[in-house]
Amino acid sequence: LGRAVKEKYGTDFFMLDKYPSVIRPFYTMPDPDDARFSNSYDIFIRGQEICSGAQRCHDPDLVLKILEEKGIEAGEGLETYVQSFRHGVSPHAGAGIGLERVVFLYLGLDNVRKASMFPRDPNRCTP
Repeated sequence: LGRAVKEKYGTDFFMLDKYPSVIRPFYTMPDPDDARFSNSYDIFIRGQEICSGAQRCHDPDLVLKILEEKGIEAGEGLETYVQSFRHGVSPHAGAGIGLERVVFLYLGLDNVRKASMFPRDPNRCTP
């Protein structure tokens, strides 16, 4: 994807917005203009995702509807989650950035683990 964007637009930095709702978690807010898409995004540098974010669905009835559409049972584990929104929650969102990925790309390293103080893999689970 990064290569295609670089060829077409001449940039290594790009953002993808409005991911399809079917591939997002149930708690991601659907786009109010077209529920097939979500209020979510990813930011890329040189073809690598460095940040992912989304608006969280704060409407308890909509959360239940989405759970049903995705075939997820709103059992005991999700009852408290959904109920918490009935007490009133403002629209909100969040994002997570992969700092190791940013450092890896900025420095042009050959492996992202070289940018992590404590890299993990199946053979290394402790510092």
